Formats: sequence, structure tokens, C-alpha cells
Amino acid sequence: MNGRTIAVSALGQFKRARVAYLKLRGQTPDSVAEQRVASGQAWEEFCDTLKSAGAAMVFPGTPTDPLTQAEGYRYLSRLTRAGLEAFVEYADPHAPVLRRMVHETVKLGSDNPDNYYMNANIDGTLEYRISGTRGTVDYLGFGTQEGNYGEGGQMPTTGYVEAADLEIASDGTFELILSATEHPGNWLPMTPETGLVIVRQTFADRTTEVPADLHIEVLGGNAAPKPLTAATLDAGLGRASLLVAGASMLFAKWARDFQQHTNELPMFDPERSTKAGGDPNIIYYHSYWRLGPDEALVIDSEIPECDGWNFQLDNHWLESLDYRYHTVHVNKHTARYRPDGSVRIVVAHRDPGLPNWIETTGHDCGAMSFRWIRAQDHPQPRTRVVRFDELADLE
Repeated sequence: MNGRTIAVSALGQFKRARVAYLKLRGQTPDSVAEQRVASGQAWEEFCDTLKSAGAAMVFPGTPTDPLTQAEGYRYLSRLTRAGLEAFVEYADPHAPVLRRMVHETVKLGSDNPDNYYMNANIDGTLEYRISGTRGTVDYLGFGTQEGNYGEGGQMPTTGYVEAADLEIASDGTFELILSATEHPGNWLPMTPETGLVIVRQTFADRTTEVPADLHIEVLGGNAAPKPLTAATLDAGLGRASLLVAGASMLFAKWARDFQQHTNELPMFDPERSTKAGGDPNIIYYHSYWRLGPDEALVIDSEIPECDGWNFQLDNHWLESLDYRYHTVHVNKHTARYRPDGSVRIVVAHRDPGLPNWIETTGHDCGAMSFRWIRAQDHPQPRTRVVRFDELADLE
């Protein structure tokens, strides 16, 4: 039995014991929630947990410069917005909505600039149908997962399927059933513990490709959300604040750990990645970068047979840099290759006049990621820091 199983079992026992205790006192969980909301206790605890999330700002290894600190507090505000939408506005698994929790102004866990993320809260004891059109986006995958970042960062995958494995009509339409019991045709597995479905769409070229148009519905039920109660609000505020505190501390620890191999790109533990919600079909190389004013980071790699690859720069908080207005990543489609088919990427504070330049957008440090997507093998990217004025002389 692993640590998560033990923790979940202990939490279940605690909840059952608490319900029994409340009954002895003539109370119910609903009546307690009503008291907590009416008295303001639920709101006060929500605010207290948000305040505690500020610990990430002073976590060991966190830079103290004004830009990193300002981005850090903005990051907490973004997580707060995401948490309230996920656990208060769109929390009801009986009326799920596929929406973009991570996007251009809410970033999390080295979010991929090539990805269009969608997710919905679901209940593994129910059954759902996702329907829509495939679009022309390069990659489309569906995953079900347990947990959220406010529960210790453990989000094990309970099912995964790619569009390439689905039966899709000639007009691009399809249906996908989500259930804990096997279903004929297009099926995405769940377990009774499943609480989330994540849709990843990966663009090779955002300017020309059309994303999938998708809708989710619960089978055999009423599509309308249940009326708000004190209990659902109390629980939602608690989960939202735990997301902020849990995610910020999880990725503060990752940033600290990545600094142990600054300006290198070691392979990230695939098991650790999957438990934190990473795509199981991707091999990641997560690390940290730091450059002086006149330094550049040069990355060389062979390119394997693969569905895709990319490299990106993040800030310290593992937020992708602003890809709307700057070139902060490069992928299989946009890269310029060397005569032997390999690729050289140059990270620098100013334009070196070389192919595959990645902008630092005013940052002097942060996280970085390299990904192989469904690759036949996994070449190790090679890195070196050079003086900016030496770039033109590199072979």
C-alpha cells in the first residue's frame, strides 16, 4: 500500500468518525457547513489558507528580485482564480463543463505553449460522453485522473486514449464514453476514485490548425447543476484554497530541485511526472536556467522519430513565458534544422541573429523544459553556456 492509499484511507476513516460524532451531538455535516458559512468561518479559513500560500515566496531557492517576487504573487492570484472556477463555479460533476483552466493568463507546472488544455470535474461512479469534431490539431489526447494539486500533487492517471486510437467518422465527428466499466467502441477508462478529465490538444502550427470542438455530458442524468448549498460552498472554498497552497508549494520545491542541475537538461523521472498530471506519452527534461547579461545557453540535440518535440522557457514559478508576444519556445514544426537533421537552440537576452533563438523576456533565470512526444528513442540534449560574443564562432 503506497503513501497516497494510506492517506486516502485515513481521511476516509476520519470523515466517517466525524459524521458519527456529529450525529451523537445531534448535528450533520450539512448543518455544520451552514454554521461555518453563516458565521464567516468558512471564508476566514479560505483567506487564511491563501495567506499561508505566501510561504512559497520565501521558500529556499526562490529569487528575491522584484520581477520574480511580483510574478510570484501574480501566480498566486492566478491560482486563486483558477481554483474558484474549478471548485466553486464548475465543481458539480453532474453538470460538467469542458473549459480551459490553464491558458494564456493562468499557467501551471511548465504549461506547454503548444497545448490547448481543457478539463472538467467528473465523478468516477458516473458515466459520461464526450462528443464533437476532431478538428485538424496535430495531437489530441484524453486522460482521466485522481486528485488535484491541492492534495499533495498526486494525480495518478486512471485512463488515457488518443484520437489516433478512436473511431472517427469521415466528417470528423466522434463520441467517447467515460466509465469505470469497459464499454464497446471509443472508451476512456475511469476508476471510482476518478475526479478529473483532461483534454490535451497539441498544435504543430497554431496559425493554421483547427482545435477540436468538444462537449461533455453525464449519461442518464439531469444536465442542470444542483442548487448551491452551504456544504458545497464550504467544500469548494476549501479545495480552491488548497489548490493555491498545494500547487505553489509543489512547484516551488520543483524549482529548488531543478537548480541542482542549472543549465543542464537531465531526464525527468517519468513516474514522478505522471503522478503530477503529466502526459504518459511524453518524456520530459525539466531543469533550471540562469544567464548573466552577456551569456547564452546553447542546446544541441539529435532528433528521434517522434510525433513531436518542443523546448520552452519558464519563469521561476514554472509558468511558460508569454508566448503570445515573444518567441519563448520552439517545436518540431517551427524549428530550423542543421544539415545533419539535428537542432541547435540558443537562449539569449538579445537576438544573436541565429536560428531557433529563444527570448528571455527580461528574466535572468527560471525553469525550462524539453519534451519528446511518442519518440522511438530519447536522445540526451547537450547544453553549454558561452559568452554572447562567441556565438558567431560556434561550429
